[in-house]
Amino acid sequence: MQYHDLELFLDLYETRNFGRSGARCNISASALSRRIKNLEAEVGTELFLRDNRSVTPTAVAREFERYARETLARWGDVRERLVSRGARVDGEIRIYASVTACYSILPAILRRFRERYPDVHIHLKTGDAALALQTVMDDSVDLAVAALPRQTPSRLETQTVTTTPLLSIGPTMRCAVREQLLQRPIPWHQIPVILSEQGLARRRVDAWYRDRGIQAPVYAQVAGNEAIIAMVSLGCGVGVVPELVMQQSPLRHELQVINDGPELEPYRVGIAVQRRRLKNRSVRAFWETARATAAPADSADAWVTS
Repeated sequence: MQYHDLELFLDLYETRNFGRSGARCNISASALSRRIKNLEAEVGTELFLRDNRSVTPTAVAREFERYARETLARWGDVRERLVSRGARVDGEIRIYASVTACYSILPAILRRFRERYPDVHIHLKTGDAALALQTVMDDSVDLAVAALPRQTPSRLETQTVTTTPLLSIGPTMRCAVREQLLQRPIPWHQIPVILSEQGLARRRVDAWYRDRGIQAPVYAQVAGNEAIIAMVSLGCGVGVVPELVMQQSPLRHELQVINDGPELEPYRVGIAVQRRRLKNRSVRAFWETARATAAPADSADAWVTS
């Protein structure tokens, strides 16, 4: 069983599409299909159910995915130990970040990293910020830009990049929600709210409503801060997002900050990695580059390692 076949399997497991995975992995769809069939022959059972429209992982594939990730991670560690200490830093790193983090957090770090380590190939995966820590825990990526909780799992190492307030936001357009926000006191038990499906902000908002004995009138639960901003701007309700996200949003002029809104603990945004992955020289190089990248002078707790 070849390591490259495991990489091809993991990419197809993620995309569910032979054409898309083939393009990402520099291999034709037909060649990818043959490699997967050979892998299935070695495993002794089907890993994917195929028809003309879809590719669906089997129950065996879900178990095999964990094996593939663990095997590739272990191989990366072994290969790293075999490389002499004085050799150049190359290989690849996998990073997870939200779209906003790609605009605001990563550019300075990546620019410096690319200048120092041009031989390291970077795989950047974007998605819901609420999933960032879990992707690191699952070995889906090496590092992630994430909102950091007060206590992180013991096997993770984190460093704070910046701190950003959590803002309550409402629409500026004329609508029923805007009229409700003009009332004093604001009738929070009546105003529809757009919530994240999961994550740190969701837990803090839930706690705020619970502490006041209010049943939150949930209009929608969505994945990602960008979706909250979009729905709030359309007058669907109110929401809570990090200030950093609002500042980067093209819809920011269609939103108002609710000054009488919930006062929530700010976000600590930082880099997270499994401690054992820091033995990999390319991962360690990115980690140290992130630490060395200057933080804004007014960010008092920036670059604190937990």
